[in-house]
Amino acid sequence: MEQITPYLPHVNASLNALATVLLIAGYVAIKGRRESAHRALMVGSFVVSVVFLACYLVYHANTTIVKKFPEYPPDLVRVVYYFILFTHIVLAAAVPFLAVATIYLAWRDQRARHVRIARWTFPIWLYVSVTGVLVYLMLYQLYPPLP
Repeated sequence: MEQITPYLPHVNASLNALATVLLIAGYVAIKGRRESAHRALMVGSFVVSVVFLACYLVYHANTTIVKKFPEYPPDLVRVVYYFILFTHIVLAAAVPFLAVATIYLAWRDQRARHVRIARWTFPIWLYVSVTGVLVYLMLYQLYPPLP
């Protein structure tokens, strides 16, 4: 496990990016009335998100490293980072419940209720996926720790 743990933040960012692509493709599919494609893409996004969650938990269970945002970026960048991080964390806690409820309603063919909750689930889930990538980019690529 020690060998893969350092790579998991990169894997997680990739999974978030893939979930973003699948979510957008699923949205485009349903707007084009391609229900089978929509169903497959949204289930795919859910599976990718579950794999992300598993990798995220494995990473945090196997590391003692607390990755802090560095002090050197300008104050505005730090404020933006912490705003994105805070909203990402708060909304990420809701996504599993919203996604499961939305998928359950679709599975039960309760379309009106499915659409009603999906109007909330989709933008929140998309925001969490996109901001997950942004947090990774800011923390690991744009503003890495100084040597």
